[in-house]
Amino acid sequence: MVKLVENQVISHKEFEMIKITDEVRKAVEESGIKNGLVAVITKHTTTGIMVNEALPCVEKDIEMQLDRLVPNDYPYVHTHMLPTYGTCSGNAPGHLKSMLAGNHCLFPVIDGKMMTGSEQNIYFVELDGLQIRKYFIEVIGE
Repeated sequence: MVKLVENQVISHKEFEMIKITDEVRKAVEESGIKNGLVAVITKHTTTGIMVNEALPCVEKDIEMQLDRLVPNDYPYVHTHMLPTYGTCSGNAPGHLKSMLAGNHCLFPVIDGKMMTGSEQNIYFVELDGLQIRKYFIEVIGE
């Protein structure tokens, strides 16, 4: 059996880590699936799905490290007119940071519950902010 839920988040900053653990747990519990896997997958190329400890200091360290690895002021090739979109791009850092963040995570489902470590939380990570974004929660099993 497969159950798919599409959720939406609204980001309020250029970089934002939005905790979605509770939404994923709820989708798993409502799926009726007792044993299997849950996948969380972003629909966007300038966002990510991360698993980490939900502490403001950890979130800030992640943001600062991504900024060090992918600075906003680098002369990216992806900063030019895109005729197919009819606009200029300026979000190359978001695309590159999303590769580091990853676009999904997986957790086992046992007895109808998502199994995580005691401090593991799931984040939807905005890297090109102030947007309405979507992600999938897919529960697979029996």
